[in-house]
Amino acid sequence: MLIMSLRNYHRLRIPLTQIQNLQANIQKYCLCGNIYLNKYKYDIKQVRVHSTQSDHRQKAVIESTNVIDKLSIDKRGVELWRAKIDPYVKLARWDRPIGVHLLYWPCSWSIALGSLPGTVPLETSLKMAGLFLVGAGLMRGAGCTINDMWDRDIDAQVERTKDRPLVSGVISTKQAVGFLAVQLSLALGVLLQLNCYSVALGASSMLLVITYPLAKRFTNYPQIFLGATFNWGALLGYSALQGAIDPAVCLPLYCGALAWTVVYDTIYAHQDKMDDARIGMKSTALTFGSATKPALSGALALSTGGLLLAGAGAGLQWPYHVAVGAATLHAARQIYTLNPDNPADCASKFKSNTLIGLIILLGILGGGYTQYIDNRARHRGKEDLSVASSCLFG
Repeated sequence: MLIMSLRNYHRLRIPLTQIQNLQANIQKYCLCGNIYLNKYKYDIKQVRVHSTQSDHRQKAVIESTNVIDKLSIDKRGVELWRAKIDPYVKLARWDRPIGVHLLYWPCSWSIALGSLPGTVPLETSLKMAGLFLVGAGLMRGAGCTINDMWDRDIDAQVERTKDRPLVSGVISTKQAVGFLAVQLSLALGVLLQLNCYSVALGASSMLLVITYPLAKRFTNYPQIFLGATFNWGALLGYSALQGAIDPAVCLPLYCGALAWTVVYDTIYAHQDKMDDARIGMKSTALTFGSATKPALSGALALSTGGLLLAGAGAGLQWPYHVAVGAATLHAARQIYTLNPDNPADCASKFKSNTLIGLIILLGILGGGYTQYIDNRARHRGKEDLSVASSCLFG
């Protein structure tokens, strides 16, 4: 192989003093002994030292050039994403979808319960489910953005949050305000697809959305404020389909979901309790302290009671009660096995709560199936679709 290489150098009249430099640029050898070189150290293109009329060698060079060109473009795309887009994704926490899940589940419960009277067709219910999913993503992102704007100085002192975009300076406060405006504008567009009652009900939650990040500064129970904010969809989903809430169904559903939020967010707060105590922030993790497990057991009992009352108000059958029982056992196991001094265990337990949301939804669908089929048969062709129409565009 070396002899063949030297022959190629001689053929091109390359001085032997340049052989060392040339060898440093050798990319690869052909099976025929010919040499392919890089024109530059990190070059996009490859050139051949030998001259050949062989089509397969020309094709190999062209194909390798195209592949490397594509890799270079892909690399630039990744760099653009990391520099321009990824910081906003992290600011809205869209890279951690568990928050969107936990915000959406009470909305889905409420939509499923609001569908049971059978006064709207299935496609309307599915449309609402899609709108609320988009709205949950936008509002969760807006809430995280507001939270980071309020807590910029605090986050810099907490190990888990010190690398957030506003703290690190990757995003400026002005840019965060602009991003928040975009998110809220899009969320308003989703809200305006609902009926007028629901628009007013949804808009009334904005006071909670803006102020709940401040709760950790003045109350020992900020998780209750979070629960009140996070579960507004338990009211809104039902009214979006029925034109108003049914207190016998929606109020216990809202309270049950709120108590559930206290359970999972207290577990979450145990990750930061040392930093919170050091900088003077409040949380139920600190408030409950060594009594965390008994306190969470009480909150779980309230949650289960609220969910059962909501099911009774909606006339749900036995599959729903089985689902509530399964969800309660799952949450009880979280509490029983929780190690509040292990952040990794707290994070794992917190994330597993999305399964509870799914179980409850499946319970509503199973427990209300017969009722829904009967009601749809009675109302088919007689639906008043204006009830679920847009307040502005309907």
